[in-house]
Amino acid sequence: MTQLLSDSSKNRKIGIALVTLTTLMFASLDTSAKWLVLSLPVLQVVWMRFFTHVVITSLIFAPKMGWSILRLVNIKLQLLRGVILAIMTAFNFVALQYLQLAETGAIQFSVPILIAVLSSWCLKEKLDTASWIAIWVGFAGVLVIIRPGSHAFHPAIFLSVLNALLYAGFNMLTRRLAATENPVATQLMSAIVSTVVLAPFALLQWQTPEGLFTWAIILLTGLCGGLGHVCVATAHRYASAAFLGPFLYQQILYMTLGGWLVFGQVPDHAVALGAVVVVASGMFLLWREMRTKVSSEV
Repeated sequence: MTQLLSDSSKNRKIGIALVTLTTLMFASLDTSAKWLVLSLPVLQVVWMRFFTHVVITSLIFAPKMGWSILRLVNIKLQLLRGVILAIMTAFNFVALQYLQLAETGAIQFSVPILIAVLSSWCLKEKLDTASWIAIWVGFAGVLVIIRPGSHAFHPAIFLSVLNALLYAGFNMLTRRLAATENPVATQLMSAIVSTVVLAPFALLQWQTPEGLFTWAIILLTGLCGGLGHVCVATAHRYASAAFLGPFLYQQILYMTLGGWLVFGQVPDHAVALGAVVVVASGMFLLWREMRTKVSSEV
């Protein structure tokens, strides 16, 4: 069983380091995926991302862990997590065909806001007035990024919004499973489920990738995806989600940098302003959550 480690300065620093590595891995994953979907079918790219994830993770961890790499406590929730991961990744990769990395990244960071709303509705957690104001301000920031009705609006933005909604539920499942499951087994099972679910769709539209560089990028997506999920699941053993949350926002910087270096895309003023509003609202909600937990422990 995976236990949450003691709350110490050393463990919190380890958690921060793991989250920082996570954001680098996920930003690299999205940048690589955007490059791939410009020349290959989206569902094929998604499937290859998970297939290589399974192969690479198994090669790295199976020699040491043996069959325990597949040992699970809550199989139903693990299967559900895998299906959600497959769907939200497909939505994200389709959106990446049409949108800048900074846009999809900014929408993705509305997740803490969505988690607060879902917790209020589904878990009946009470939110104070300040938290509700932060939620509405955050949604206003999302609208600034989306710009419905303007010439800059693209329908693919709705896929990013759906991805964010699914990612909020995915995070809640991850936090619940973190207390009982080995993080390596969790991320491997999700990748296996996603590979099986997506295989028929990928093989129907298969196009053989051309060149060693394309194959190298495909391997990179699997490596970054696998290590990213292992790091984020492990990080939650070393520090609370409320403490780690603000450090996840550095990913938007790496995604913006990747969009500029690889695709020559620079976010406009609306995307930059909306991203600042969304990040500020999310960080306020995370700060409130942390302060509430500290107060309840005193």
